Amino acid sequence: MGRIKSALEIALERTESVKTDKASIGLFEAKQQGKRLANAFLADPSKNLEDEIKKHSKDHAASKEAEESLKQGIFEVLAPQIALPATADDMKRIEAVGKGMRVLINDSRFVAMYKQLLQVLSRYLEESAQYEQIMRQQYAPKLRQKEEELSRRLGREVRIDPFQDPEFVTIYNQNLNALKANYQTAVDQVRDEAYRIWEQITAPR
Repeated sequence: MGRIKSALEIALERTESVKTDKASIGLFEAKQQGKRLANAFLADPSKNLEDEIKKHSKDHAASKEAEESLKQGIFEVLAPQIALPATADDMKRIEAVGKGMRVLINDSRFVAMYKQLLQVLSRYLEESAQYEQIMRQQYAPKLRQKEEELSRRLGREVRIDPFQDPEFVTIYNQNLNALKANYQTAVDQVRDEAYRIWEQITAPR
C-alpha cells in the first residue's frame, strides 16, 4: 500500500497548486493587456508603443515572464495585420503595424523588408485602381446593350452599376484574384519572416 499523505502534505500541495494557478492567470492577463495595447495603438499610431510597454511593466511591477506575455499579446494582434490592403485607408494601419513590429523585433533586415513591402503594397493599390478603370471601360459597350434592352422592356431609362451586374462581377473578380496572387507572395514572405524571428526571440534558452 502506498503511504497515506499527511494533512500538512496535502495542504502544501494545494498551496503550490494555487500559486501555479495565480501565475498562469497573471500571464494570461498580461497577454490580454498586450492585445488591448496593440489594438489601441492601431487605432491611434501616434501612441508610443515602447513607452506603453514600459509604463505597464513599471505600474504592475511585472516579472520578466509577464512582460514577455504582454509582448506576445501585442505580436498576436499585429502579425496577422500584415496583409494586402483593400483600400488606401488600410495602408495607415499596415504602416502602424510596421512601426509596432520595430518595437518587438529589433532586426534591421526585417525593418528594411517591411519598408520595401510598403512600397510594393502602394504599387498594388495603384494597379488595382487602374485595373478597375480598365475593366469598366472594356465592359462599357456590353453594359450599354444591357441597359438599352432593359430600358425597352420597362419603358423607361435604366442605368446599371457594373458591380450590380453578375457577369461583370465574375470577370472582375477572376482577374483581380490573379493580380492579388502576384502580390500575396511578398506579403506572405514578410509575415512568415516576422513569425520566424519572433520564434527565435521567444524560444526558451
